[in-house]
Amino acid sequence: MAIQIRSLLLGAFSLFFFVTTAFAADDLILKPIQVAPHTYFVQGFAEMGNSKNQNFISNAGFVITPKGVVVIDALGSPVLAKKLITEIKKITPQKVVAVIVTHYHADHVYGLQEFKNIGAKIYAQGEGRNYLSSETAKQRLIASRVDFAPWVNASTRLTGADVWIDQSYTLTVGGIEFKIGRVGPAHAPEDLIIYVPSEKVLFAGDLVFRGRIPFVGNADSRGWLHALDEIQALNPSVVIPGHGAYSTNPAEDIRFTREYLKYLRESMTKSAVNMDPFEDAYNQTDWSEYEGMPLFRAANRMNAYNVYLSIQAE
Repeated sequence: MAIQIRSLLLGAFSLFFFVTTAFAADDLILKPIQVAPHTYFVQGFAEMGNSKNQNFISNAGFVITPKGVVVIDALGSPVLAKKLITEIKKITPQKVVAVIVTHYHADHVYGLQEFKNIGAKIYAQGEGRNYLSSETAKQRLIASRVDFAPWVNASTRLTGADVWIDQSYTLTVGGIEFKIGRVGPAHAPEDLIIYVPSEKVLFAGDLVFRGRIPFVGNADSRGWLHALDEIQALNPSVVIPGHGAYSTNPAEDIRFTREYLKYLRESMTKSAVNMDPFEDAYNQTDWSEYEGMPLFRAANRMNAYNVYLSIQAE
């Protein structure tokens, strides 16, 4: 009997060891994609964040200048940031000197501490301070330490900016200008866009989504539509979105996000204004154009509900 119990315990331990090892296996590779002479980005998965993908669901980019590398967004876990730093080192001996945060959502900022550790200066819009001090940010990090373990854990912390930007700011590194503009409140209260004129590349953050349903959350959908007009007016050759593949046809690809937001507003406005039940409005709407897209089931109902509520508050 004792031998049987010992065998069962050993079997259980072996299974636990196997599962834990598999759970912690790190075989995720970041592959920088060059989109302009000195500009690269890494493309996250069109998925919900989880332990398997290490919360690699958003994009991050970087521009190499003669005096250092400027990174845009820091990815969704410290391990991803470390991998991005490693990939940058493979391309250039220049150090990362700055990180610009498009907005303070978890999938874009949990890697910031790693850039801080190597001496990079962090830039973000001032409204980000409100998020960092909020109960929402605290609870989200607590949940992320479970949902994205072991890649987000007790040593993962929220990291603020060294330079808080108000409305606009021009950062010049190695003779390269980074035109940073505030376009929020839109997707987030602290949205920034970053335009690099010499590369004709614009980093749009989560104002532009490609290949998946956008995440609206508590966005200001009306402000978001105005922000898309501002992006298009810059006439960039390349747009790097917060999620999805880069665009060499910005007008066409911005249209997808714009049309989706407009459709949400058109579908929800009458019921929101008349205080009709949300469920009736949602069920009466034809979602066939979008229901086959990645993350439709995960995000669309919530997006519609948040737009329904925001219209009532306008």
